[in-house]
Amino acid sequence: MLKYLSVWCMLLLPLGVLAQQGTIKGTVRTPDKQPLELASVGVKGTSIGTQTNAAGEFTLQAPAGKQLEVVVRYLGYKELVTNVNVAAGQTITLQLTIQPDPTQLQTVQVHGKRDGDTRSQASTTKLDPSLTKNLPSAYGDFNKILVTLPGVSSNNELSSTYAVRGGNYDENLVYVNGIEIYRPFLISNAQQEGLSFVNPDLVDNIEFSSGGWQPKYGDKLSSVLSIAYKRPTEFAASVTGGLTGGSVHLENASKNKRISYLVGVRHKNGQYMLKSLQTDGDYKPRFSDAQAYVSFDLSKGAEPTGKTVLGILTSYANNDYLVIPESRVTTFGTRQVPLRLYVGFDGREKMTYNTYQAGVNLAHQFTSNYSSELILSGVDSREREFRDLEAGYRICEMDNTGNFEECQMVLGVGSEFNHARNALLARILTAESRNTWQIDQQNQLQFGVKVGWEKIEDKLEEYGFTDSADYVSQTYYLDAGLDLNTIRYNAYLQHTIELDTLKTLTYGLRASYWDLNKEWLISPRIQYSFITRRNPDLSFKAALGIYYQPPFYRELRDFDGNLNLDLEAQRSIHAIVGSDYLFKAWERDFKLTTELYYKHLTNVVPYDIDNVRLRYYAQNNAKAYAAGLDVRVNGEFIKGAESWLSLGLMTTREDVTGDSLTVYNAAGEQTGRVEQGYIRRPSDQLVNVGVFFQDHLPDNPTIRMYLNLVYGSGLPFGPPRQPEYRNSFSGKSYKRIDIGFSKVLVLESDLVQRSKFGLESLWIGLEVLNIIDANNRVSYTYVKDLNNITYAVPNYLTGRRLNLRFVAKF
Repeated sequence: MLKYLSVWCMLLLPLGVLAQQGTIKGTVRTPDKQPLELASVGVKGTSIGTQTNAAGEFTLQAPAGKQLEVVVRYLGYKELVTNVNVAAGQTITLQLTIQPDPTQLQTVQVHGKRDGDTRSQASTTKLDPSLTKNLPSAYGDFNKILVTLPGVSSNNELSSTYAVRGGNYDENLVYVNGIEIYRPFLISNAQQEGLSFVNPDLVDNIEFSSGGWQPKYGDKLSSVLSIAYKRPTEFAASVTGGLTGGSVHLENASKNKRISYLVGVRHKNGQYMLKSLQTDGDYKPRFSDAQAYVSFDLSKGAEPTGKTVLGILTSYANNDYLVIPESRVTTFGTRQVPLRLYVGFDGREKMTYNTYQAGVNLAHQFTSNYSSELILSGVDSREREFRDLEAGYRICEMDNTGNFEECQMVLGVGSEFNHARNALLARILTAESRNTWQIDQQNQLQFGVKVGWEKIEDKLEEYGFTDSADYVSQTYYLDAGLDLNTIRYNAYLQHTIELDTLKTLTYGLRASYWDLNKEWLISPRIQYSFITRRNPDLSFKAALGIYYQPPFYRELRDFDGNLNLDLEAQRSIHAIVGSDYLFKAWERDFKLTTELYYKHLTNVVPYDIDNVRLRYYAQNNAKAYAAGLDVRVNGEFIKGAESWLSLGLMTTREDVTGDSLTVYNAAGEQTGRVEQGYIRRPSDQLVNVGVFFQDHLPDNPTIRMYLNLVYGSGLPFGPPRQPEYRNSFSGKSYKRIDIGFSKVLVLESDLVQRSKFGLESLWIGLEVLNIIDANNRVSYTYVKDLNNITYAVPNYLTGRRLNLRFVAKF
């Protein structure tokens, strides 16, 4: 009996204690009414204490019937003492305001994020600029590192273009130090391209967004690439060379660090790579560019403070492409019925593109909380296309008994002639103001306005005809002189709120107006992210917004060379949800990023792709959607060497008004027409895989291996000028593996007496490009036989090639 009584006493004891207690609740705020998280709240002279939550709230259980002193402490603020007397079972609510203490350190808001953390932004990736120098690729182009990211695809190693989440090459924004960058207009084949604008030798920071970006960025449908060039503090230089070109860069700063400069010169020679194409001939592709970025610290005082900085970016690019084709032999068909196309050429193609770009960025910090930028930029692009090319062809059915070199039957002969005299002049001037106001620790306001003037003069003179199956037919004819002179206006406003140290909300509006079609556009956008309190390595994010792409010159021009001046902006609604998970494996840091996205597009302008040429229908006569899943895991799979694996799953379809098919009955009689409904878009690629992997010898990290793997499932295609078969067929998958091996020779200062401008290190690399020698297809040539049957003959990309490279750093 006593045993059970003692148990009941022990159970009832806490209730008795609670009956002698009261509850003290409250909120701790700063003088500007902001909640103070993680402030210490306790009862003086006792062990009773707690910390405030994200809303500044706290709850204490305190002894009843006593005069208590509630003490609030927080670094950078004066200690706050409040006298309280709470009765048994009573709840008292306090509203406490704690005052800053100027004698202590200023309050620092500590976030649950690491430096360079992008978890507060949806679909945003930051990349290490140094990796772009080591990535094995045909020309060492900067953009090739983007293709290894999820949702980004490019089925052409000769091109610097890329498509993002079902978009096309014209739907990507590129900024360098806040200055928008433009690419040439008339390029139709990848071998005619130069390098991308971004020079990897000059890059300091890379930020890439594949969707759902903030209002401060412009009006496109697919992606934003934001690049920051370096502001050097000391001398450095490098010389890069290889079988496909080279580059030189120089950087330095003045003695007082007020003036710094970057200079980079690049040259690309595509002759070595183009020799592996199926068309034999005399290729003379030459591309060169020069860039310079000079920064001036105009701040007052003896020491540079960065309060007022003037940056000047200049660039000149020259692309001179000449080819005199001679012959081509392509084998296609099946093993049972192998076919071969023989082509003999007469004539030449010559393309010249000269682009000048310049920008000035004046940034000033008016106060510790308010800064402003004034950006002036200009582009002058002069492009010429000259073509007089005749091709005579013969299609053969080959012997399939083992001797594939014998033509068993001639299926067709014919010829094709193409003529072009095209000239384009594009001039673009813009003026922009960008402003940032840090209202307080939790609130930031960004706003800006932009005005752009565009003048484009285009002279089109093209025609082509074919002679096959005993008759001559004209395939196309263009003769037009086009002139555009327009002004665009843009403005944005966005508000970022740090709801607490773990939650971030960014929302805002972007507005634009174009005086050509008199169209006003309002684009609301919102992002929300939070890091879980229980697990600070796990975060979630979401984005929703309306994105417009006002038509540029290429969208306005149809197949016949006419401009549709009433064309409206394409619209896309982005909806994104995702998560980031930071974890450790093999005692090293890794990050797993997963995102689901859906894009609903209206006012769509349909287009077809031929190599890298986009041919628009210049009509807002379609609607479309894109949906997919992107996954990326990155980290040091090998200690001291970052690598990653990306996987993208995506489907994109469009419904074009008027693309009806003719319906026939069993007797072959026409009974009517029916709409096709949703069909595959030209960029519909179900699976996309990208891998960048580094390895090194365990006891010698100066010897490394770099692997670049890209796989993309087949894209749709169809014969030209036959809408009923548009994107009806599925092409072959794109697969490519480039591998490189390198050795770094480091010159030790205690062994080698080096001057200030002496050699510091030498990087030597051997690359095997397309190591699996995959026959990737970039497009199709359509020819007819004697029975008027059309054959789609694949145009293959480059085969396996070896490349030697070196990088000397000073």
